[in-house]
Amino acid sequence: MRPRSGFELTLRLLVVAALGVDAVVHLQLAEVMQLAAPGGLGGGTLFRAQAVLAGLAAVLLLVTGARAAYLLAGLAALSALVPVLLYTYVQVPAIGPVPSMYDPTWSTPKVVSAVAEALAFVLASVGVASSAAWRDRRVPARS
Repeated sequence: MRPRSGFELTLRLLVVAALGVDAVVHLQLAEVMQLAAPGGLGGGTLFRAQAVLAGLAAVLLLVTGARAAYLLAGLAALSALVPVLLYTYVQVPAIGPVPSMYDPTWSTPKVVSAVAEALAFVLASVGVASSAAWRDRRVPARS
């Protein structure tokens, strides 16, 4: 799908870049998280899964620019942002196969990842809203 405008292309590339940062940080921290939270699925496994999800969402958005791709990108970002905030401020016990990953500290990679996730979510939300506006402009109004 061709970009609808320079704005849309810039928006798409910014979301893709933010998801890329998120994926790289999660891959870099996966081994440490496996050691820190080895129970159940393991923290490393969850971090690798998050990296794959962010990467797939980024590629889909880059290739298509579709509203659904923006929606998936936003959900991928949110699926990482909510847990990082939750596990920083709340000592959540293990839930089924998900280990307890409480870490009240803010390391540089954690901050970088959280900022990228928040940015990706906000920009993807703009993409979803803009996609609806672009669609509404193309469809003639019915009387």
